[in-house]
Amino acid sequence: MLEEKHADSRWTVAHKEQRKWRACLLPRRYCDIISARRENQKVVTSHLGRWTFLLPRTVMFSDLSAQKEGSSLLCRPASEDQGPVFERSSLVFTPCSERFIVGERSFNRQYAHIYAARLMEMRPLLSERAQQKWGSDVLIRNLCDLQMGEQCCIVGTVFKRMELQPSILKEISEEHNLLPQPARAKFISETDELILEDELQRIKLEGKIDRDKCVTGSIIAIYGAEKNDGKFTVEDFCTADLPLQTARPVLSSDRFVLLASGLGLGSIHADSMLGLQLLVDMVTGQLGDQGEQSGAATISRVLLAGNLLSQSTQDKDASTRPKYLTKKTQASSVDAIRLLDELLLQLVASVPVDVMPGQYDPTNYTLPQQPLHRCMFPLSSVYPTLQLASNPYQAKIDGIRFLGTSGQNVCDIQRYSSMDSHLEILEETLRFRHLAPTAPDTLGCFPFYKKDPFILEECPHVYFSGNAPSYGSKLIKGQCWTCSSIQCLA
Repeated sequence: MLEEKHADSRWTVAHKEQRKWRACLLPRRYCDIISARRENQKVVTSHLGRWTFLLPRTVMFSDLSAQKEGSSLLCRPASEDQGPVFERSSLVFTPCSERFIVGERSFNRQYAHIYAARLMEMRPLLSERAQQKWGSDVLIRNLCDLQMGEQCCIVGTVFKRMELQPSILKEISEEHNLLPQPARAKFISETDELILEDELQRIKLEGKIDRDKCVTGSIIAIYGAEKNDGKFTVEDFCTADLPLQTARPVLSSDRFVLLASGLGLGSIHADSMLGLQLLVDMVTGQLGDQGEQSGAATISRVLLAGNLLSQSTQDKDASTRPKYLTKKTQASSVDAIRLLDELLLQLVASVPVDVMPGQYDPTNYTLPQQPLHRCMFPLSSVYPTLQLASNPYQAKIDGIRFLGTSGQNVCDIQRYSSMDSHLEILEETLRFRHLAPTAPDTLGCFPFYKKDPFILEECPHVYFSGNAPSYGSKLIKGQCWTCSSIQCLA
């Protein structure tokens, strides 16, 4: 305990001996004298106003280990003990998502234009595919030229009339004293009807076609005949099948692209961040022995396929809540974005990273979703290795064409068809040559009018979808030796 007394401009200090060290309170002008006299003693000075308090310096464990010599664990590692340094494999990356970037955002147009553009572009493909399957002499008719009982082929857009399909009129059914619809996982029923339509008219379908498996918006070719009841009896049908594919280059060494989705940051019921941090440490080479670090060095790119934030970060009442109630509130996604920025900072310092938005991420809701804004990532955006991409995503990586989405198109088809497997749905969209056939009927999309950007003009080598219930992969083959690997990311 220190005690200071002042009398006639003189001072005295009571001191106490502790572990052979003397703590004393002295004026600063005597500090240099004390330090000079105690050159062999380690002291720490703490300045308190015009007084200086001398304390014994605590000896740290690292100081003891630094004085050791030899190869003990207490020694600091020498330069020759650092181990080998693994050079990360580099890739040639070419982004190809320009067609998914929306320039002029105008919602004044009708959605009929995108259906017309889709049918106009895919009709020649379906006509050629029909001739390959049913012969070059097959008769291809427009719906307005159909003749009763004539065997022919028709090409058009499938429309599935579903009684259980949600609509805004049913959502406000309380005004009409009607019972609201219960929540459903699927909206198919036995009363559903299939209709094929073109630019001029439509006709009901029956016969050999799986009604529950079909979805609205897909373009197909149908072979059959019109009956007396005005319905078209289907004998067979075909899709556009896989488009042509460029030859896959032969790589000299193994290089990998890591695909991940559904990080779910910001969830109130989130699990420990340990698993996610272990993934980051593994990719950056800070985890495992030399063999595992050598394997991590072959990961040349990381692709995050949407739903980086959790559903709990979405404030559904934000648009309807009065502004004066939200003036001093903070969005629930702010902390999650900050955490995402810190995780991306660790990754982009070591490996190139592509970030796709998803259903719960802060970007536009309709497809194609535009890239996340760089202002949300002040830490990681300074690195050129961070690439903020659109959803859908398309790129060439060392000549391998990657194409995929964050999973909204697959989940929507799952709700309006009998298909449950995400792999099966991915394969169907590839054979339909269309990423999102249910858009814009049940899946929100931008009202394009000149061209449908979701039509597949070239078959990808890797076709993926994020945020699936479980991981799955499959190798599918099409006409003309076309082969594609489809991946479902959990």
